[in-house]
Amino acid sequence: MPLSNLSSYDIILGSGSPRRKELLASLQLEFRVIKGDVEEIIPDDMAAHAAPVYLSELKADDLIKSMPDNYLLITSDTIVIHEGDILGKPTDRDDAIAMVTRLAGTTHEVITGVTVRTAEKSVSFSDSTSVALESMTPEEVVWYIDNCEVMDKAGSYGVQDWIGVSKITKLEGSYYNVMGLPTHKLYEVLREW
Repeated sequence: MPLSNLSSYDIILGSGSPRRKELLASLQLEFRVIKGDVEEIIPDDMAAHAAPVYLSELKADDLIKSMPDNYLLITSDTIVIHEGDILGKPTDRDDAIAMVTRLAGTTHEVITGVTVRTAEKSVSFSDSTSVALESMTPEEVVWYIDNCEVMDKAGSYGVQDWIGVSKITKLEGSYYNVMGLPTHKLYEVLREW
């Protein structure tokens, strides 16, 4: 059985994301979910590419205090980088509309940082995917924001919903990374644990 080397651990996903839960389950792992409550503030002087790992480690640091014995904690954070700027989760509807309008007709980068931690060991890594998004009319943008669940997503869009099937023209890298968890890289880290 894949990942049988982890059978002695109490595996915990430190995320409230339903997409991350679905992706981790697809690796055939038994785990439970504990959602943390940490402010995701990126230092002003931090390079954009370093932010996802920084945030995944911040989440792990927050949750570590309430971990049981024999835990294996997995935390993650995804950001969108467009023209050097970090686009996180939208603050409100107007912010979501502005983000999708900005991304439409361009190519951007999606980076997910992951931290895997036990009492003895901690490994952090990231993965990057380039995403090309076709142009969108203002009406399409507003319809999308009003009809799809975007408020909990970096860049205000989900690769697995309407925008993904109708407007994404090219992906270079992992599709699952854009969903929020680079499962191929995570599997390799867990397999060697």
